[in-house]
Amino acid sequence: MADESDDREESDDEKLDRNWDELLQELRITQTGLQLLSGFMLTLAFTPVFAGLDGRQKALYLTLVVVAGIAVGLNMLPVMLHRRVFGRHVKERVVQVGHVVSQVVIAAVAVLVTGTVTLIFSVVVDWTAGILVALGLTRVRGTVLGVIPRRFEPR
Repeated sequence: MADESDDREESDDEKLDRNWDELLQELRITQTGLQLLSGFMLTLAFTPVFAGLDGRQKALYLTLVVVAGIAVGLNMLPVMLHRRVFGRHVKERVVQVGHVVSQVVIAAVAVLVTGTVTLIFSVVVDWTAGILVALGLTRVRGTVLGVIPRRFEPR
């Protein structure tokens, strides 16, 4: 049965398959960014610069490592969920959960990027610069991830 709000001629199952495929593509995109950021975060502790970080920088670093670990795990959740319930005819629920989880992952990546940039500025310049950049990035992130998508929602 075709979705009346969409002019495509597809059954409910075809729509679910298309939505699942689109979700997987989005997860692949976030996975690349997560891998790069997580790799950077994991190697930082083994560089000579790390010993010179102050207590707040180390706390921020460790927080970001945890955020990265959670984000990587969440990014894999929809695929694992699909694997666990494959063939049980619950794709609609898997797509719904995947949709929510992908939004959480995107938010986590945004936090991870902002935190990483804050850490870098605090090391290279000072904490004031790091905090100012964090505030600026948070504002930009709020606009890009919050305000702009809301303008595309149907009224």
